[in-house]
Amino acid sequence: MRNNQLKIRVRYSETDQMGYVYYGNYASYFEIARTEWLRKLEISYKEMEQNGVMLPVHSMNIKYIRPAKYDDKLLVTVKIKSRPTSKIEFEYTVHNQNDELLTIGETILVFVDMNKKRPIRIPENILSKIEDIFEDENYSSIYSK
Repeated sequence: MRNNQLKIRVRYSETDQMGYVYYGNYASYFEIARTEWLRKLEISYKEMEQNGVMLPVHSMNIKYIRPAKYDDKLLVTVKIKSRPTSKIEFEYTVHNQNDELLTIGETILVFVDMNKKRPIRIPENILSKIEDIFEDENYSSIYSK
C-alpha cells in the first residue's frame, strides 16, 4: 500500500473569518491521514511508544494552492516518500470535491528512543511492514512529476 486516502468534510470550527480553512488545520489533516496509513499497515503509535519509540515531527512543508472552504469535502492523500532510515518522510495532497488540487505538503518524522532522547534507526518490526512498498522500481514521488 503506497498511499492512503482520507475523506474529511471541513467543519465550521476549522475555518477563519473568510470561511477558508485556517492554515494550521492542515497539520491535523496530515496527521490523521498519516496515522490511518500506518494503522492500515498494522503500525500503531501507541504500540511504538509502549516499546519506547517516539516518532516526533522534525519538519513540515506546505504549499497552499487554493483555499479549502467551509463544508468542502476534502480528499487527503498521504504517500511515503522514500525508504525509511532513522527518519520517515511523507507527502500529502489535498483535493476538494471537484478534484481541484488545493494543497501539497510533506513531513519528516524521526524515530527517537524515549529513554535516551536520541534518534535511532527504524525498528526492524516497523521496517518489515513498510519494506515491500519499495520493491516496485516504478515507485515515485509526487514531487518528481
